[in-house]
Formats: sequence, C-alpha cells, structure tokens
Amino acid sequence: MEGKTPETPKPLTPAQKQLVKRQLELERWKKHSKQLRSRNVVTGLAIGAFVVGLFSYTIISVKQEKIMDEIDGEAKIVVMKGPRTGANS
Repeated sequence: MEGKTPETPKPLTPAQKQLVKRQLELERWKKHSKQLRSRNVVTGLAIGAFVVGLFSYTIISVKQEKIMDEIDGEAKIVVMKGPRTGANS
C-alpha cells in the first residue's frame, strides 16, 4: 500500500440493490424449503385422514340404516303373523 489511498466502495445502483435483495430472499427460501415441505406433507396427511374418516363413517352409518330397515321389516312380519291377543290387536 505504498502511496495508494484506500478506495471507498461506490454506492450501489437501485438495480444492484434489488439484485442483492433477491439473492438474500432466494437464500432464505432455500433454507426454509425443507421446513415448508414437511409442514405441507403433515397438512396433506391430516386432510387425507379426515376425508378417509368421514367417508368411512358415512359408509358405516348407511350400512347400519339398511340393517335397521331389514330388522324393522322382519319385526313387522312377525307381529303380523303372530297370535292375536287383546294386547296386540
């Protein structure tokens, strides 16, 4: 550094400032992408489990309604064919 004066950095132009800002933002997204991906997977699994549970509940309740209708039909037949007494006439 004999005889040389230290150079001061030139101020950045708006385009250079925007480029630096974008590079920093890209680095931040790269760091947090794994965390975001795992959150998205957990959310997707939770929604999927809810949908499967709701579907299963619906199917089971419809099957129970059919069984109850069959039992009610059989009960009506038994009552109709049963002996007539003063209590059930």
